[in-house]
Amino acid sequence: MQNLRAVEKAESPAMPDANRRLWASVWPWIAGTVLALLIGSWFVWLSAFLQRKFAEEDIRAACQRAMPETSDRCFDTVVIQRGGVRR
Repeated sequence: MQNLRAVEKAESPAMPDANRRLWASVWPWIAGTVLALLIGSWFVWLSAFLQRKFAEEDIRAACQRAMPETSDRCFDTVVIQRGGVRR
């Protein structure tokens, strides 16, 4: 029986190590989600900006054809009627 000896139960370091592994696997997902939200919101802003720009060009061209002498006034009126902001 000399080969046996009593060993006190030591605290297991498995729990902190498991938490580290969990956070190490979660951080890339969080960073990817934030990056996807930033890129997506930028695309939404860009598409709204381009759509507004093309619509303004179309309105300005139509006003120039219809009322060449007062095209600026025509443009302002149409933009206001459509709910846009006056320049």
